[in-house]
Amino acid sequence: MSEKLKIGVLVSGSGTNLQAILDESSDGLPVEVVKVVSSRPDAYGIERARAAGIPVVWLNREAYADPIAADRFIAKELADAGAQYVVMAGYMRKVTPVLLEAFPNRVVNLHPALLPAFKGAHAIQDAFDAGVKVTGVTVHFANEDYDRGPIIAQRPVAVREGDTVDDLAARIHDMEHLLYPEVLGMIAQGRVHVTPEGKVSVDA
Repeated sequence: MSEKLKIGVLVSGSGTNLQAILDESSDGLPVEVVKVVSSRPDAYGIERARAAGIPVVWLNREAYADPIAADRFIAKELADAGAQYVVMAGYMRKVTPVLLEAFPNRVVNLHPALLPAFKGAHAIQDAFDAGVKVTGVTVHFANEDYDRGPIIAQRPVAVREGDTVDDLAARIHDMEHLLYPEVLGMIAQGRVHVTPEGKVSVDA
């Protein structure tokens, strides 16, 4: 593919999924990160972006006192950078309709469970505490209904006998680092579509 998919990435923490995307991009994934936005000024994802030469902007708690204004700012930053899609990579803020409407069906999120099971910010711990034998990773389009947007892809992760929650979390994060770039590649290839019924279809 001659034209790379241009994405803006939203982070809040260490930025390991951002790094996975950057690593795959330098290894042939047809995706270009054109801007990184951090919801915290001390997130290590900022350093990863700077090390890769990617423009980065950060917000703080005060900026999010008005979430609509914050998302209006983010939407403009990403649009001005030429982003075609918004990719949430460990972003711990709920996006508002302002950002969703600026990028309709083009805001992608990663969740560390097999949605619709174990929604919310503590999905790994919740799955572990529930004693399930299998959990996993979901990539979906974000919408106004938290953790309920159309699912693009899922991958299972087994809960092994003797696992600690940290063991499970490590394997889930490993799966995230594989699945997220894979899905972005599918989007870049034009294989992912949202139907009029609000479901996702993926071309073979």
